[in-house]
Parts: sequence; structure tokens; C-alpha cells
Amino acid sequence: MKKIVSKSTEIGGRTITLEVGRFAEQATSAVLARFGDTMVIATVVASPKISKLDYFPLTVEYVERLYAGGRIKGSRWVKREGRPSDDAILKARLIDRSIRPLFNQNYKHDIQIIITVLSVDGENEPDILGIIATSAALAISPIPWNGPIGSVRVGYVPSPNGESGFFLNPGLKELAFSELDLVVSATKEKVIMLEAGANQIKEETFISGIAFAREETKKIISLIDDLVKEVGREKIEIRDNEKIKEIKKIINKEYKKEIGNLILARVSKEQEGDELTVLSDSIAQVYAEKYDRGDIEKAIDQLFKEQIRQDILKNKKRADGRKPEDIREISGEVGLLPRTHGSAMFRRGQTQVLTVATLGSPSLEQLIESPEGETAKRYMHHYSMPPYSVGETGRVGFPARREIGHGALAERALLPVIPPQTSFPYTIRLVSEVMSSNGSTSMASACGSTLALMDAGVPIKNPVSGIAMGMVEENNKYELLSDIIGIEDFCGDMDFKVAGTEEGITAVQLDVKNSGLTDQVITESIKKAKQGRLHILQNMLTVIPKYRETLSKFAPRISVIIIPKEKIGEIIGPGGKIIRQIIAETGCDINVNDDGQVTIAGIDPVKVEVALKWITGIIKEVVPEEVYQGLVKRILPFGAFVEILPGREGMVHVSQMASEYISDPSEVVKIGQQVTVRVIEIDDQGRINLSMLFGEDAKKKTVRPQGKREHFQKRRWNK
Repeated sequence: MKKIVSKSTEIGGRTITLEVGRFAEQATSAVLARFGDTMVIATVVASPKISKLDYFPLTVEYVERLYAGGRIKGSRWVKREGRPSDDAILKARLIDRSIRPLFNQNYKHDIQIIITVLSVDGENEPDILGIIATSAALAISPIPWNGPIGSVRVGYVPSPNGESGFFLNPGLKELAFSELDLVVSATKEKVIMLEAGANQIKEETFISGIAFAREETKKIISLIDDLVKEVGREKIEIRDNEKIKEIKKIINKEYKKEIGNLILARVSKEQEGDELTVLSDSIAQVYAEKYDRGDIEKAIDQLFKEQIRQDILKNKKRADGRKPEDIREISGEVGLLPRTHGSAMFRRGQTQVLTVATLGSPSLEQLIESPEGETAKRYMHHYSMPPYSVGETGRVGFPARREIGHGALAERALLPVIPPQTSFPYTIRLVSEVMSSNGSTSMASACGSTLALMDAGVPIKNPVSGIAMGMVEENNKYELLSDIIGIEDFCGDMDFKVAGTEEGITAVQLDVKNSGLTDQVITESIKKAKQGRLHILQNMLTVIPKYRETLSKFAPRISVIIIPKEKIGEIIGPGGKIIRQIIAETGCDINVNDDGQVTIAGIDPVKVEVALKWITGIIKEVVPEEVYQGLVKRILPFGAFVEILPGREGMVHVSQMASEYISDPSEVVKIGQQVTVRVIEIDDQGRINLSMLFGEDAKKKTVRPQGKREHFQKRRWNK
């Protein structure tokens, strides 16, 4: 049995422990991590075979097990966990983005990292622990990786006494009170990855939050360094491919013009891929005996990137001719689709996104099952990027991880401005269809979503816009780029997406392709991003300056009423009889929750009002001497039953129909007739007794004879 090695330190007042040697001894490396009662295991395996893929062969899987929270899947037929949830995919991406930039790209063996959630305590989030465990597993492995990194989550509650207000690793309950949910992954010197949602916080506050996180990540890195000293293995040495260097010299000498044409083709997005194939074919025909086709394509790719980068750094000239701070032409439209509840098109350069807003009843919210328990979402954003958006053919079906990630980012960008359910009781779904892609479709989706919500009449707190910032860096010299296009994302060192309102930031996502960003670069990027997104926002508001005052006629109308909990049974009725009757007769969708909130949704506002009055009538306390306009529903020999409220009937005895004697109730009332009635009493069985007599007539009314009811009825009919 292998020796178990354990290292611990304190982070945010709680102990984090990293352990090696207990599990997964056949993996390349494995680390068991614990924080509170939350535990994860991160395993790393490097394949002995060389990969032939033309991209870095890394996969990261985040595996949620319901047993971690002591739960069994709710499905009656399927108890095994199925495909990863969107949340699991987002956490896998979070880990992937934190570690990928630090690999040696010349290492060509498949690497698979699996993070399995073993235990959750409901207080300490397993995703951050997963990043730390993965960092430790890579650091002790022989795989060439320029880590370790530390990662923390930061919350923020404004402090009235001038203190910072930042706190570490907030749980789900604490996040409900936090203005910020920020994840920072960093090496000792630089920031590698940022992911954040914020409640319109100021840029200065956000920057301070990153600085606060950086100090805590250093403690985690020190912990991992201690583990490496004891169980770390020597890293595999990777040498540069000298053949590629030779090919680059040849291309620079003989094919420089062709590289320029390749850049033009990529910028215009016309015949993408064809120019590269033609050029590599030309070179391969001449040098096929000396050089491998794959090395030729890599050399072309490197020269292509170098040319783009040098033009920016030396000449401040971007591939599409813009200056570093310039933003592409912006346009938009709303109300394009006649039968949807809200629709908008947002275009920025060649990037074009159509977003559609759909409103539904609260019962349509999404239920999510995880080890921590069940939660519900009433606001959702889904993102779709079909192959035609980049002029290609490809698979169409389940969303890829990238699509799930982009949709989640756009969703997070608008979450702080979505009206609360108490004032706007709708389930909201947004779908962004990427019609054309050339850079930052996620931020275009955020902009399009704002316009679509405003077109739908959703009373958002503030409109949101977003921008993607890029950077090119070499020899400590860098240039920041506003509103990057696809080629600048491909060739650059940074993709820094920032969304927000005029008031402040709502979402941030940072990915890098270099060794990380300094504090100076981050600060400058955030400040320039603010200028850019406010410029974009001004253009958006020329399309629709404010949300519409009324909803689409095709959107459901919703009414909400709070009833006493003890009245829930009366609304439902025996075996659901009453509520089914209301639904059948009005065609409305009606939901009653355990807190007594009743939600009524329907397309026809008249029917919604009928259902509302019906339910209001059921719960209303009827008291003596109240007067109602009622409808005669049934006539019996001894009187008539009158509906005074929807679903509530009382009886008018024949003796209470007129001041003089009446032998037959049909002489006074007819079925369907509207009559004015007065409540006499509610008897000990809850039955309502009514009268049609008022004033002096009520005083002179026929006195009901004493004795049994059967005798009274018999005597009346024998007269």
C-alpha cells in the first residue's frame, strides 16, 4: 500500500487538506481534497501514445454524484446519473480554463482530468476545491505544466464602516446577500482566469476584489508547493521542433505574400480554411520529401499569428484596419418575429445574433437536481451557434460545451436586472441564435437579450451591454484591443469579456493563452472595457430606448394572489375537484404552492380575471348582513340556491323570497336570474342562509313554522 501524504492550511478560517496515496494509484497522479465536509478527488492520466490531433489534447470532466449529498435521483425509472448537467459542464470549463494556458503546447499526449465530487456539506462549494485539487495533481505529475495555481471564490457585502467588505469562499446562503460572486485562479505572479457575476458593482470595487483574492491564492500555492517537495515527480522535458523553425525561414523568404493573402481571407471570413490548404499544398509539393505536412501547417499557423501580432505591436494596425480602441459598426432591430413575445437582432461588424424572449407561467420554471439538493430557475438563457454562422457544415444536435458556457455567461450578465418574481411573476426564457460569427458572440447575445426583453415589455432595471477585450503581448510590451474579432481571439493572448449597465459590472469572464495577466493589464482592460460597453449601450438605446409599456398580446397574462395556508384545501377541493373545475372552465394554468401563493396564467385576460374572482370567492369569509348580486343556480320545492361568489352558493328559503306567502319558488325566481340577496347567517355546518328581503319587508317576513322540516314542507304543499 502506498504511503499516504497529507498537507493542510487554513483558508478563510477553514482548513483545506490535500492528500496523496489513498485512492487511484494507477492514475498518473491523483489528489484527494477536503474543505469542511466537502471532498473531491482529481485524477490526471496522460496517455503513453502520441496524439495526432492538431490542437492540445486535453479533456476535463467534472462528475457529480448525488450520493455526495445523500440523495437518490428523483426519477422513478432511472436512478443512475445521466449526462452531465449544465452546471457540471460549466464547472468543468471553469477548471479547464484555469489550467490550460500553463501546459507546454508541444506535449502531444492525450491528457484526461476527471474531478469527482465525493461529499458536499452545503457550505463549501466543490468547484473551487476541484480547481485546487487539479492544480495539485498536475503539479506533482511528470506532465510539463507551468503551475501550480491557487483559486478562491470572493463575495462582497458593502460595509458602512469603511472596511473592505470582501470575504472568502461564500456558500450558497451567503451568496444570496453578496453583491459579487468572483472566482480568481492565479499563479504567484499573474491572474490566469476570472469568472464573475455582480450586482452592477463599480469597476474599482471589482479590481479590489481581484487583489483580495490574489493574496489568498498565494497561500494555496504554498500548500501545493509543500506537497510537490514531498511527492512530486520530475517533469518531462520537451524540446522545440527544429524542423518547424527551418520551415518558417523558408516560408518567410519565399511565401511572404501568400501569408498576407491568408490574413486577408481570414479577416473577411471568406473561404476560411481554403487559403491555408492551398498554401500548405504548394509548400508540401516542393518540400514533401524533406518536411512533414503537419509541420508545414504548424509553421504556417505560427507565421500567420506572428504577422498579425507584429502589425498590432509595431504599427498599432489591426487585421481589419481598426485602431486598437475602435469598435465595429453597430446596428439592431426589434420586433422582427410577429408571433413571439419579444425579438431583437444585434449586429456588431460581421457578428450577428437574433435573440427571442418567451414569457411563461411560474410552473414552467426549470427544476435542477444536484448533490446539494433541488433548485429552480425562472430565468434562462440558451445559446445556439449552428455551423452556417461561420460558413461551415457540421453536426447539429445537443449543445456543445462552448454553447452552454456562452449561454450561461449571457444569462449571468442580465440576471441582476431581471425583475423579481414578486413584481413580475413570469418564467423568462431567452434563446440567442447566432446568425453570423466573427468575434464575441456571447457579448452580442447579452446585447441582443437586452433588446429582446425590452421588446417583450419586461421591466428590466437597467439595459445591459457587453464587450470582449483582447491583448497582444511580447517582451513586456502589450497592446489592448477593444471589440476583438475572431482572428484576434485566435492569435491574441487574452479574451476578456465584460458586461454591465451604466451603473456597473454584471458579469466578467477572462481566458488567457499566455502565462497570465499582471494587475496593470487587468486594471487597464477593465477601464477600457467600460468605455467600450457604454459606447455600445448608447447605440443599443437608439433602437429601443425603454422597455415597452405593455406585453405582447400573445404573451400569457398572470395574476398572483396570496391565500391563507388553511384555505389551500378549499381551493384544491376533494381529490383536486375544485381546482380542476376552475382550470377546465377558464382554460387557465393555476398553481398553488405550500406558502399559499396562487398563480393564474392564461392568454385571455378575461378568463384570468374569472379564475381570480373564483378563487377569491372561495377564500372570502362570508359574514351576516353582507349583500351580494347572485345568480340562481337551482330551484327546489323549498327554495333556491344562489351563487353569491364563484363556487360559493347559499340557499334562499321560500319564506325569504317575499314578504307575503309563496307556495312555489318558481313563481319568484328563474334559473339563471340575477338576484340581490342578503346573508342571514352561516350555520354551524358552514352553510350560508340568504334572504331576498330588505328593510321593512325583512321585518314583516313570514315567520318560519316550528317543527320538523318534512312536516313544514308537507303542510305547505297540502294547503
